Amino acid sequence: MSKRNLLLLSNSTLHPTGYLEYAQEIICEFLRSADVKQVLFVPYALRDQDGYGNKVKSTMTPWGFQVSSIHEAEDPKLAVKKAQAIFIGGGNTFQLLKGLYDNQLVELIRSRVLEEGIPYIGSSAGTNVSTLSINTTNDMPIVFPPSFSALSLVPFNINPHYIDTDPNSTHKGETREERILQYHEIPDRPPVLALREGSILRVQGESAKLLGTFNARLFVCGKSPEEFPPDQDFSFLMQ
Repeated sequence: MSKRNLLLLSNSTLHPTGYLEYAQEIICEFLRSADVKQVLFVPYALRDQDGYGNKVKSTMTPWGFQVSSIHEAEDPKLAVKKAQAIFIGGGNTFQLLKGLYDNQLVELIRSRVLEEGIPYIGSSAGTNVSTLSINTTNDMPIVFPPSFSALSLVPFNINPHYIDTDPNSTHKGETREERILQYHEIPDRPPVLALREGSILRVQGESAKLLGTFNARLFVCGKSPEEFPPDQDFSFLMQ
């Protein structure tokens, strides 16, 4: 049985609060329950990695956690091997996954999380790469990773920042729902859990639970999309 211990955020900032502010209590409880004092941050989703790392440090240090950014490490693989917890932030998902592949971290992070049980926090793009693939990201392919296959910490895909169709809008382009349904036109594609902003998926071993105050929308190939309320047990997706 997997030792996975995940906190997967749809987004980092929820209006009108500051960076990670809406999730502070949940993040702190998650890390402290695992006796984590040091967090390894992965800033590969943005180009300004110095600024990104400093932003996370200035946010989490007052919470009582020491933060190091992997881009400052001489040996990124060694940093992952020594990490007490890993936090992968949002930005461009293609750029993030390419950075993970370029630094040969995909298999290593997967092993540390699934086999050793170190806590993993993902936000937005960091949540995207925790899944089977990045095929259901909302981002543009500004760079090309060697594969769309991701960390596979959970056996399904997630669509963060899910936006509902506005019936009063005059916009005639494809909606988010239509894009996910197009993804499922390809046979044997995995389920897609669409998380609205402010939603968090808590995963422990083979169980998964929706946190926050917003419904999640589940897309399963061959079925109509279905709404699920906060506190929903999504453990059936872990099978």
